[in-house]
Amino acid sequence: MIHQEWCKECGYCVHFCPQKVVLRKSGEVNKKGYCYIVADRMEQCIACGICALVCPEMAISVEKDA
Repeated sequence: MIHQEWCKECGYCVHFCPQKVVLRKSGEVNKKGYCYIVADRMEQCIACGICALVCPEMAISVEKDA
């Protein structure tokens, strides 16, 4: 889950994602004026949690489907 209002567009999650296709900038702006990140191609996500670990705003949480 990505908390869009917490995202400050740093891009760490996009850069460090090992799959390189899951996260991208949305093209839309949150209330703080940042172009927040969205998740695409979730079927390729391996739920490693690296995106959540590197997010300085703690705007990402990763949950594995059961």
